[in-house]
Amino acid sequence: MDLGLAGKVAVVTGASKGIGLAIAQGLVAEGARVIAGARSSTTELDELVATGSAVFESVDLSQPDAPGRLVGRAADFGGLDILVNNVGAVAFRFDGFLSITDEQWLSTLNLSFLAAVRTTRAAIPLLIERGGGNVVTIGSVNAFLPDPPVVDYSAAKAAVWNLSKSLSKEYGPQNIRFNTISPGPVATQLWLGENGVAATAAKNMGVDFDTARDRVVASQGGFSTGRFTQPSEVADLALILASNRAGNVTGADFLIDGGLIKTL
Repeated sequence: MDLGLAGKVAVVTGASKGIGLAIAQGLVAEGARVIAGARSSTTELDELVATGSAVFESVDLSQPDAPGRLVGRAADFGGLDILVNNVGAVAFRFDGFLSITDEQWLSTLNLSFLAAVRTTRAAIPLLIERGGGNVVTIGSVNAFLPDPPVVDYSAAKAAVWNLSKSLSKEYGPQNIRFNTISPGPVATQLWLGENGVAATAAKNMGVDFDTARDRVVASQGGFSTGRFTQPSEVADLALILASNRAGNVTGADFLIDGGLIKTL
């Protein structure tokens, strides 16, 4: 299927690894040119930049001026067609709600919500100049599956979903579409890395890594597929939403969780 992305210009945040890297790689494979934003690069991202179809911008998107600087790199390619908001971070709060400080709340909201607000705000004028475009934001099942150990992250992702829906209404007349993707657990370093979610849960539960991982798969009634989602699978969905193949899809959220969520 030709997604019609050849020649499009995209900004991807959190693009050095995991879902963001997979999306950047997928866009380049479809012929798009990518501005990849992250705090630091990786071997995989360096290889993508070496193709000549991507540039790396070192940015800390928790800083208020960084999103504008990242989006501004689109001028190097003559404009902007696609924004993928992917950056975010989660920290476990095993000591409960009362232990979470204002500073911790602000840190989570800043990177997992306000970074998307600022990047989108910088991107919209450029998308309007191009006659329209697409904003795809990576959310989380925690937007509608709140969980006490990630209460601040859940709240931030719910806000992301709400923001995308609101903007889809405001900027529909300008031919800009806004959609979100809500992944469940994904096979990335965030989940399966040395200091990832499974390792942190294992330490808290007093079990080994494999047991903690298996308990994640079995949680909430279990994954229907019996496995984690792959980053490339999230990327494929993001690319479709960023293309005109989904030309009348806006204000929507797409769940990709291996059947973890059992409710309608």
